Amino acid sequence: MCGIIGGWLPKYSQQIFPNFSEGLSRLAHRGPNDQGLERLDCHDGEVVFGHTRLSIIDLSAAGHQPMQSRCGRYSIIFNGEIYNYRELRQELNSLGHQFVSDSDTEVLLVSWITWGKECLVRLRGMFSIVIFDRVAGTLTSIRDAFGIKPFFYRLDADGFLFSSEIPALLALRHQRPPLNLQRVYDYLVLGSYDNRAETFFQGVLQLPPGHMLTLNLTTGGSTTLHRWWWPSIIERTDLSFSSATEKLRSMFLDNIRLHLRSDVPLGAALSGGVDSSAVVCAIRHVEPDMPIHTFTYVARGSDVDEEHWADVVNAHVGAISHKVVVAGDEFASDLDDMIRTQGEPFGSTSIYAQYRVFKLARDHGITVMLDGQGADELLAGYTGYPGLAMLSLLEKKEFIELLKFLRAWSQWPGRSTSQGIQALISQIVPAPLRGLALRILGRDLAPVWMNVPFLKEQGINASSSLECKEFGDAFGRRLAAGLRKISSGDGLNSLLRHGDRNSMRWSVESRVPFLTNDMAEFTLSLPEHYLISRQGETKHIFRAAMRGIVPDAILDRKDKVGFATPEQAWLQQLGGKVLPWLDIAEALPFLNVFECKAEVKAIIDGRKAFTFQAWRLINFCRWVNLIRIV
Repeated sequence: MCGIIGGWLPKYSQQIFPNFSEGLSRLAHRGPNDQGLERLDCHDGEVVFGHTRLSIIDLSAAGHQPMQSRCGRYSIIFNGEIYNYRELRQELNSLGHQFVSDSDTEVLLVSWITWGKECLVRLRGMFSIVIFDRVAGTLTSIRDAFGIKPFFYRLDADGFLFSSEIPALLALRHQRPPLNLQRVYDYLVLGSYDNRAETFFQGVLQLPPGHMLTLNLTTGGSTTLHRWWWPSIIERTDLSFSSATEKLRSMFLDNIRLHLRSDVPLGAALSGGVDSSAVVCAIRHVEPDMPIHTFTYVARGSDVDEEHWADVVNAHVGAISHKVVVAGDEFASDLDDMIRTQGEPFGSTSIYAQYRVFKLARDHGITVMLDGQGADELLAGYTGYPGLAMLSLLEKKEFIELLKFLRAWSQWPGRSTSQGIQALISQIVPAPLRGLALRILGRDLAPVWMNVPFLKEQGINASSSLECKEFGDAFGRRLAAGLRKISSGDGLNSLLRHGDRNSMRWSVESRVPFLTNDMAEFTLSLPEHYLISRQGETKHIFRAAMRGIVPDAILDRKDKVGFATPEQAWLQQLGGKVLPWLDIAEALPFLNVFECKAEVKAIIDGRKAFTFQAWRLINFCRWVNLIRIV
C-alpha cells in the first residue's frame, strides 16, 4: 500500500515546474517506509514518477518504486496489492521470465509486458497503476475494478498531473482551482458525492473504477479513456441454489486466503454485522491456529451499539479483542483532522468510528486490516434494494410474485408496505421527472439557505445527480444491473474513499476480500432471488454459504447497523461551537449565511426532524475554512 504522484510535462509548457517533492511529502502517511522520485526523459518533455511505500510484501529494498523493467522500456509506479501475485509469477516463470524480488510490483510489471492490458482481468487485488512505455511514447493510468485505490488527475495545456490524494495534487501548482459548484450543490442538497469523475474542484478528476486512461505523448498528450472491466449480468440457469451456495462459499474462502498474504501483522475490523463477522470467522476457518486481532467501535448506551454481537464472534473464533469507546468531546477534538484526512466533504459522522478503529489498530502494531466493505453492494444487502427487485418482476410480468414479495419484504423490522411501494415508484419514474417526484415526497431542491438564482446563472442542474444511464442488458435484471452500477462507482465509491483515507491516515492497509472481479462476476450472474429471497431476506445466498462458519445468531440478524455513530447526540454536544464555523458562508455567494445557521440550529435543537442536512452544511463550511479556498 502506497502513495503515488507524478505527471507528464511537455517542453512547450509555460507552467512553472511543479513541486513534486512537496506533493510527495503530503503522501508520507500513505508510505512511511520508503520514498522514490525519478524524472524520466520522453519524446517532447519529461515524465515524473513519485512513490511513498508502506511495505507489506517483500520488505526489502527490492520492492522500491519507481521500478524499471530489465529491458529499460517500461517504468511503473503502483499503489495497492496483487494478492494472487505468486500464482501469476509461477505462470510467468513457466513462460521463461525470471524475477529478482518477491514483490507483487515486479510481477505486475512483467504481467503487463507479457499480456498487455489483458493482464488486468487476471489480477486479484486493488490498485492504481501508472506505466510509462518509452518506445510507444505512452503513459497509461489504470484503476481497479471497484475503485478501492484512489487516482486523481489534472489534464490541461500545461500537462498531466496525478496523485493518490487531492491535497498532494493541489500542492503541485501554486494556483488552487475554483470550486466545482455542481458538485457542491449535489452534495449539500442531494447528499450526492463520489459518484462521478468530477470532484469538488474544477478540473480535478478521479479516474473511474474499472477504467484506464492512456496519454499518447508523441501527439501532444491526446488521451483515450477505456473501460477495461464491466461484468455481464446475464442470468445463469445452470446452478441450483445449493450448488451456487457451495461455489460462493469456496470463492469467498479463497479470497480470504489470498487476502491474508502479508509480511507484516494483520487484523480485522469487526462491527458485529454479517459481513465483518463473516470475514473474521472465515479467517479462523482457513487458519485454525492463527492469532486473530479484531478491532471494534463501541457506542455504549446508544441504540446503534453492537458490542454484544462483536463479543459473540470474538468468543466463537477465540479472537484477541480490541475496542474503542468514543465520547462526543473526542469527536470534536478529532473533527478537523478527519476532515483534512478525507480531502473532500463526506456524508455523515459515521466514518469517525472507522477512523478510530484504524487508529486503534495502528496503536496495537497492526499494519494490515481486513474489512467487510462491499458485501452489501454485491449481495443485495441493506434493505435488499426492493424497488429494483420488484421492477424486475414487473418487467417479467410476474405480478403475483411481485405482490407476494412486497408483502413478505414489508414484514421485516424497519420496513413497511408503503416504503416498498415508494421504492418501486422511484424506479419507475422517468429520469426527467425524478426531481418533481422528490418535491412531491417533500424534498426541497431549492432550499432557502442556498442562493438558487446565483446557481442558475452558473448553469447548475438541480437534477444532474438524479439522471442515470440505462443499459440494454438490464431489462428483467434490474437488481443485478443496479448492483453492478453501485459497485462500479455510484454508491460504493464513497465508502471505499472513506476507508482508504481513514486507514492510510494511520499508515494501515485496508483490504476488502468481498471485492474481487471473479466473485462479482459470479454474484451478478445469479438469479436475483438468490440475492434477496422471495421472503425478503437480504444477502440470502451468502448467509446460506456461511452456515457452519459464522454463528447462526449472526446470520439470522435482521437489522443493519455497522460502524454507526450517535450523530444527533454528537452534534448536540458540539452545540453553539459549530455555528461560528458557518460564518464562512458569507464569503460563498451560493449560500445564505443567516438561513444556513437557522437550518443547522433548528436540527440540532430538535425543532426540525433530524437529517444529515445539518452535518453536510457543517462539514462543507468547515472543510472550506480548513483548506482556505476563500
